[in-house]
Amino acid sequence: MADPELTNLRDEIAALDRELLAALNRRLDLVRRVAEHKAETGAPAIDAQREAELLAHLVAANDGPLSEQGVRTAFSALLDVLKQELRTSRAPAEGATGARKPAVSSLAVIGTGLVGTSIARAALRSGVADVTGWDADQRTLAESNVRAASSLAAAVRDAELVVVAVPVGALRAAVLQTLDTAAAETTVTDVGSTKRGVAGIEDARFVPGHPLAGGSTGGPTRATADLFDGATWILSPTAASGTDHVARMRAFAESLGAHVTELDAQTHDRMLALTSHLPHAIANLLVQAVGDAGAFAGPAFREMTRVAGANAAIWADIFLENADELAGALVAHAGSAENVVTALRERDRAFLERWIAEAAATRARLDEQAYRTDARQLHRIRVRVPDKPGVLARITQTLGAAGVNIEDFELRHVSPEYGGVLVVLVAGSENLELARTLLRREGYSAA
Repeated sequence: MADPELTNLRDEIAALDRELLAALNRRLDLVRRVAEHKAETGAPAIDAQREAELLAHLVAANDGPLSEQGVRTAFSALLDVLKQELRTSRAPAEGATGARKPAVSSLAVIGTGLVGTSIARAALRSGVADVTGWDADQRTLAESNVRAASSLAAAVRDAELVVVAVPVGALRAAVLQTLDTAAAETTVTDVGSTKRGVAGIEDARFVPGHPLAGGSTGGPTRATADLFDGATWILSPTAASGTDHVARMRAFAESLGAHVTELDAQTHDRMLALTSHLPHAIANLLVQAVGDAGAFAGPAFREMTRVAGANAAIWADIFLENADELAGALVAHAGSAENVVTALRERDRAFLERWIAEAAATRARLDEQAYRTDARQLHRIRVRVPDKPGVLARITQTLGAAGVNIEDFELRHVSPEYGGVLVVLVAGSENLELARTLLRREGYSAA
C-alpha cells in the first residue's frame, strides 16, 4: 500500500513541474520577442554582461536550499537551452532546398580500407543506389560491410564509376586491371596520394584523383560517411582524360561534400611532398632523435609528432612513389636548418627575428586559406581544463548555445594533476569577447 505522505509529496512535485514547464514556455515566448526586437534595432543578439548580472541577482535573491553553484549551474543551463531553441526555430527545415540527384547511379570501390569504405558510405548517403566493393583481402572486405562482389571484374562490370582505393605501391597495376575490365562508358578514378605513377596512363575514361582526407590509422572499421565533408578533393586529369569523365568525377566528389580543385600530377606531388610527406618524415626523425628522453616531452613535441609511426607499409609506399620530391624537400629543409645553425653559432639575433617573423606571416596566410578569414580576425583563447568527464561538452555547449562558432580547437594534456589546456579558435573580436565572458562565467580561465 502506497504511503499517503509520499504520494502527496510526489503529487506536489508533479504540480510544480507543470507550473515550471508553463513558466519556461512563457519565458521562451518573451525571449523570442526580445530577439525579434534586437533584430529590428540591430542590437547584438547575445548580451553576456546582462546575463552575468541576471545570474548575480538570482544568486543574491536565493533563500536556499539551492547552493550558489546550483543556482548558477541551473540558470546557465536554462539560458543555453533557450538560445538553442531560438536557433532551432529559425533554422530552415532539412531538405527544404530539395533532394539532390545522385551524381552516378552505380559505384564500384576497389580496395575497402578507410578511404574506400568511406567513399562507399558517403555515396550511399548521397543517394547512389548501387554500391559494390571488392578487396584482395577478403577479411577487409567483410569488415567494410560494403556489398561484396565475387571478383574485381564482377564489381566493375556494370558500374558507372569505379574508384580504385588501393595502396599507392599497387595503384598503377590496379588501375590498369580495372580499365581492362570496365565498360567503354565507365569512369575510373583513384585516390592515391601520389599522382605521377598513374599520370602516364592514357585512357579517356581515367581521371586521377586524391581526396585530402583520412587518418593516421586506417581500416574499414574507422570509415565514416562524412569523411569528405568540406575536404579538398584534387583531380589531376591527364591529356587523355575525357571531358565528360572529368565532369562526372567532379560532380561525384562534390556530391560527397568535397571541394574540388585541379592540379597537374607534377604540381600535386611537389605540393604533397612539402605539406604531407615531409611532415611525416620529420615527425619520425624527431621521435627517433628524442628516444628515451621522450618520456619528458612537452605538449608541443607531442603535437608536432602526432603522425610519427603512421602505418609503415602504406607510408613506405608513399615515400618511395614520391621519393625524388621528398628527398628534395628534405635536402632543402636541411639547408634551411643549416642557416639557422649558423645564426645560432654567430648569435645573429636579426636573422632569427626575421626568420621567426617570416614563419609567422606564412602561418597567418595558411590560416587565412584554411578558415577563409582574415588572420587578424582569428583569435585563440587558452582555457585550463580539469581532467574529468563532461568538461569539453560543457564548454562547447556554452559557446554553441550563444552562437559562437568554434573554428578549431586543440587539447593539450599536461598531467593528471594539472589537467590540460584547451585552445579554442574563434573568428571576430565580438566572438572573442563573448566567448571569454561566457567561459569566465562558468568558472574557467580564458586567456
